[in-house]
Amino acid sequence: MSDDAEQIRDVVQDEALDEIPPAFTGEHPIVIRGLRNCFGDQVIHDGLDLEVNRGEIIGVVGGSGTGKSVLMRSIIGLQIPSEGSIEVLGRSITDAQDDDDIDIRSRWGVLFQGGALFSTLTVAENVEVPLKEFYPEITDALRHEIARFKVLLSGLPEEATGKFPSELSGGMRKRAGLARALALDPELLFLDEPTAGLDPIGAAAFDSLTRELQETLGLTVFLITHDLDTLYEICDRVAVLADKKVIAVGTIPELLALDHPWIQEYFNGPRGRGAQGAQDRSKAMDNQRAGKA
Repeated sequence: MSDDAEQIRDVVQDEALDEIPPAFTGEHPIVIRGLRNCFGDQVIHDGLDLEVNRGEIIGVVGGSGTGKSVLMRSIIGLQIPSEGSIEVLGRSITDAQDDDDIDIRSRWGVLFQGGALFSTLTVAENVEVPLKEFYPEITDALRHEIARFKVLLSGLPEEATGKFPSELSGGMRKRAGLARALALDPELLFLDEPTAGLDPIGAAAFDSLTRELQETLGLTVFLITHDLDTLYEICDRVAVLADKKVIAVGTIPELLALDHPWIQEYFNGPRGRGAQGAQDRSKAMDNQRAGKA
């Protein structure tokens, strides 16, 4: 490469980096007020309010048909609500214009159910898709290196970069999807049923990875799940969807103090008691190891 070409490359890459907006420093990166979502005559949400704290992992639970995924899609602009307002990182999503909000979409990452990978692209090429969309100025070599780093960050071996989704196990596909969600160094990470279909060991490993990434990268994580072990292990707070709105938000002990029948059935049922018992045993073992150290 000539000296002139190298100078042009460096200027373009510096300009691309200059366009990255400053990190959000407010208290609530997600604020939802009076949300209403309808599909024809079917009302999914009505008067839904929610504030997500910066730096937390918030679990979102609810029965079938309560609109957990619809809520996430509304937050990231894929579902247009009938009423209400949504602010993400200080920007209105409900009033957004397509041309105005390219930058806001680059500040979150999404892991959809099943990974949602492009089947004809390798893992590395999947990770490069958002890089090409939002930062087309960067060189191929730099893009390849970023993709390789994100694959390793997700816990996959380096040789996975050249594999196609069909060559991966279910757990590896989820990690590849996570690598793509992390491609742009997001401030917000949306996870839709990330441990669904995984065996207990794989689910626990994914939970540990999520917490490690949240702490290391300073992420705010919006996590839809029905996995009680996940809620107990890594969620700072839990938002409960029922009756077309968020009926409660708090820690699990705070939710257990409420007398709503669905909350009591969910957290105090056999699986809820099992998850709580598993967490208690894990804490006891950690304390025992700490005492021997």
